[in-house]
Amino acid sequence: MAKEYSGSPKPHQLESKRKRLTWVLGVSGLCILFYVLGAWQTTTTPINQSEVYTTRVSCNINAPQAGDGELNPSSLSSSAALDFESHHQIEINSTVSLHEFPPCDMSYSDITPCQDPVRSRKFDREMAKYRERHCPKSEELLRCLIPAPPKYKTPFKWPQSRDYAWYDNIPHKELSIEKAGQNWIQVEGHRFRFPGGGTTFPNGADAYIDNINELIPLTGGNIRTAVDTGCGVASWGAYLLKRDILTMSFARRDTHEAQVQFALERGVPAMIGVISSKRLPYPARAFDMAHCSGCLIPWYMYGRVCPADAHGLYLLEVDRVLRPGGYWILSGPPIHWKKYWRGWERTKEDLKQEQDTIEDIAKRLCWKKLIEKNDLAIWQKPINHIDCNKSKVVYKTPQICGPDNPDTAWYKDMEACITPLPEVSSSDEVAGGALEKWPERAFSVPPRISSGSLSGITAEKLREDNELWKDRMTYYKKIDGLLHKGRYRNVMDMNAYLGGFAAAMSKYPVWVMNVVPFHSNPDTLGAIYERGLIGTYQDWCEAFSTYPRTYDLIHASGVFSIYQDRCDITNILLEMDRILRPEGTVIFRDTVEMLVKIRSITEGMRWKSQIMDHESGPFNPEKILFAVKTYWTGAAK
Repeated sequence: MAKEYSGSPKPHQLESKRKRLTWVLGVSGLCILFYVLGAWQTTTTPINQSEVYTTRVSCNINAPQAGDGELNPSSLSSSAALDFESHHQIEINSTVSLHEFPPCDMSYSDITPCQDPVRSRKFDREMAKYRERHCPKSEELLRCLIPAPPKYKTPFKWPQSRDYAWYDNIPHKELSIEKAGQNWIQVEGHRFRFPGGGTTFPNGADAYIDNINELIPLTGGNIRTAVDTGCGVASWGAYLLKRDILTMSFARRDTHEAQVQFALERGVPAMIGVISSKRLPYPARAFDMAHCSGCLIPWYMYGRVCPADAHGLYLLEVDRVLRPGGYWILSGPPIHWKKYWRGWERTKEDLKQEQDTIEDIAKRLCWKKLIEKNDLAIWQKPINHIDCNKSKVVYKTPQICGPDNPDTAWYKDMEACITPLPEVSSSDEVAGGALEKWPERAFSVPPRISSGSLSGITAEKLREDNELWKDRMTYYKKIDGLLHKGRYRNVMDMNAYLGGFAAAMSKYPVWVMNVVPFHSNPDTLGAIYERGLIGTYQDWCEAFSTYPRTYDLIHASGVFSIYQDRCDITNILLEMDRILRPEGTVIFRDTVEMLVKIRSITEGMRWKSQIMDHESGPFNPEKILFAVKTYWTGAAK
């Protein structure tokens, strides 16, 4: 059979090749077309300021104007804007999604859910227990947005805010009338002025603090953290700030309307709180100094710690939270009673007995009375318990507490015993370890870490955490206005860990409330205080002990992954909305799935947000959600 010659193609072969080439070119063209269309469709146009913010109502010419230091996510590259909506699904404990939350009635504008005056009436009045935290049940929680007053304005920037606040933001004149003679607060037109006075220092906190400085050294960095019990509008803490002393001020919610709210509006750290039957929500050995100025706390009552009628449960709690070598300062009744007893409307015998009882309790706590001069008395806690243990031969009560964790403080009953200090080898050694002076203290290794008492946390881990926060702050600063122009003053870290965020923020004119979830293991709040920072324990299934609109910036790293199986995350987000001021910012750090869920809820809360890559790049599974609460107010009645 003859073989067909293949040297030249046949007509049908040429046609087949043409069809194949046309098909390949057509498919390639379609692929290119759809790729271009897909890239164009998923490219995020930078969000401009008019899209992120609503227009603010006009204010007094002296009011800070809208847009000062606004968060502008578009300052990052457009590739940082991520959309995972259609690709990730997760079941999270949340009862609401894609839902518009209505505004609450204006009667809830100043609501404090866990310190509600109406609910508190149901509880025992002994020891003022009804003033403690009593939170609503989950079915009682509001599912609406707390409105700002109708004429709400952006607060004054620090340091001007120390002295002024807008009346429209806290429309309560009661304190200006009730405390008129003590110079707490004055009304001047559309604003409040804070002259710096207090119950026992009507001439001003600055002069009062100078008097204290003549008795103990407030400068030099040895004293960094302080607690003010029954703080009023926190003028003592406000004026200590210029001396680099950071004060945790607290006062109960009572007939002195909104005193803690005034403190926070001034840009001064404060919480709603009361010394009653539970421990204060702070770790042991937290504060370098404690202060009571006419705070009306019955230091001589409750928890029988010595014979006859002498008690001292509340002084035992002050002893627990004071650092070794720390100071307790008392002014007001009963100090200098021989001069003031008529004005206090008490008998000389009554006041003398009160002071004698306090003096006796202080001796039993092994405190040393340093001085009593004019209206001030100052005691100092020992640096260890070597001599104190010997003194128990003389003073049988109160006993040293048993092997309980002294840092446990969330809904923990006070005990009528002395909190033991860590053991030392010599009488001149500071129990628990000596601290560096401020500001070196912020980045030195806390004794709780160097001693190995925090399981799994070493000096190297602290160093790595500090480096991590350097990188994160560099990334945050790329976002226009996030850390500049004085936009933020009151800052909260909802899951503070070692306080790295607060330490990195210490160079800015802000203060940070470091929150450690009460169930954290290890419990790091004590180490945070040893860095010269302040904070509190908290359960985020409950409301925080503050008023609405009191924080400018909230940082929430991993919070929702922690709580997704504990409670409804929608309630946590509504609580964040309550405490965040209009046009305040939230930074969430979490998994993509969690951030998508968070964003779906906050879209119904009048927040604007954008998901961005981790600072290390797009391949890190953790992402960042930047959110801004838009400006809106309740309707005027």
